[in-house]
Amino acid sequence: MTADEQARARRQAIRDEYAEEEAEAAEIEVAESGAALDVALNIRITRGLDVELRRRAAVEQIPTSALVRRLLTRSVQEDTTPVLTVDQVEAIARRVADEVAASRK
Repeated sequence: MTADEQARARRQAIRDEYAEEEAEAAEIEVAESGAALDVALNIRITRGLDVELRRRAAVEQIPTSALVRRLLTRSVQEDTTPVLTVDQVEAIARRVADEVAASRK
C-alpha cells in the first residue's frame, strides 16, 4: 500500500469513526428528549464557558447540546423566588435603624 493510499485509508477511518460518534450522539439526544426537538436556539458564549460545557459533557459522556438542554431545563424549573423580597429587606432595615436610633437616646 502506497503512502497516498495509507493516508486515504486513515482519513476514511477517521470519517467512519466521526460518523459513528455522531450517530450515537443523535441517538442519545433523541432518547433524552423523548420527542423531536422543534426549536433551534443559537447563543453566543465565552470560550471559557464553551470549554467548561464541553468538559462536563465529556465527563458525563453525553453531547454538549444534551447537557445544555438539561441545564436550561433545570434552571427554568427551579423555584427562583428570592428568600426575602425587597419589601421584607427594607422593613428589616427600618426596624434595625429604629432600634439603633432608640438605643442612642
